[in-house]
Amino acid sequence: MPERTSPWKAYLALAAGTLIIATSAIFTRLADAPGSVVSLYRMGIAAAALAIPFAASRRKHGPLSRQGLWFGALAGFFLATDLAVWSSGVAYGGATIPTLLGNAAPLWVGLGALFIFREKLKPTFWLGLALAMLGALVVLGIEFGAEFEINRGGILGLVGSFFYAGYMLVAQPGRQHLDTFSFFWVTAAVGSVLLLLFCLITQVPLTGYSQQTYGYLLALGLVVQGGGWMLLNYAQGHLPASMVSPTLLIQPILTAIIAGPILGEWLSRSEWLGALAVLIGVVIVHRSRVHTVTAAK
Repeated sequence: MPERTSPWKAYLALAAGTLIIATSAIFTRLADAPGSVVSLYRMGIAAAALAIPFAASRRKHGPLSRQGLWFGALAGFFLATDLAVWSSGVAYGGATIPTLLGNAAPLWVGLGALFIFREKLKPTFWLGLALAMLGALVVLGIEFGAEFEINRGGILGLVGSFFYAGYMLVAQPGRQHLDTFSFFWVTAAVGSVLLLLFCLITQVPLTGYSQQTYGYLLALGLVVQGGGWMLLNYAQGHLPASMVSPTLLIQPILTAIIAGPILGEWLSRSEWLGALAVLIGVVIVHRSRVHTVTAAK
């Protein structure tokens, strides 16, 4: 069963996890390797680094429940598939359209929370979500009224958004059966195996990269996955998925702020307005939360 905590700790973990995960795009951009390989190293390093502590934890507290293992494995499947599909979408259609359609995940999470978990979401939730997604669209640089065709990469990006939403929805009940550390490790281990199979099937090179690239991959595995995602898993055990997913829309904003001085990629005035819309939308979503719905007491 998940650990008890006070609400402010869950919100703090969500904020810190979001900030750390926002650096993922920076490390991925700097690493000279295919997206699927980057994702494999990211999850695999985290799972390997924590394998011994996980085994020690199981010896002390006993085996995991069958339901917990099932939820953790399913979450690993969703997350690994999202990463693999999204990275393939970027390879086919560039970063913009697949990433834009990948950001549709919060909408599917909201619908899933409504129909699966029977959460009573206020109209202001949808208003905030729409405003946040609109802001994310502006930040991603899509011009309103511009005609663009949904190509193969865009389709894969949209498919990826469904799998990412699936991960968020599975994580909520999954954290009811597993503590933060156990859920994180099972998800990372299963995801790593699936990503390895994906890389082998697509025949992308798994080795032969520069030392600098391996350094970035190590940072992704230990800092982003081992740190940021564990904090996110902690928050998912105490906050509903309909809260966590819209908050993660802040990631593109934080990434853009970090990318400015590091990569020389600066936001334009319109993109900053989009960033403000995302922040306001997230605030509206948080204020619209039905307080009787909690992931853990």
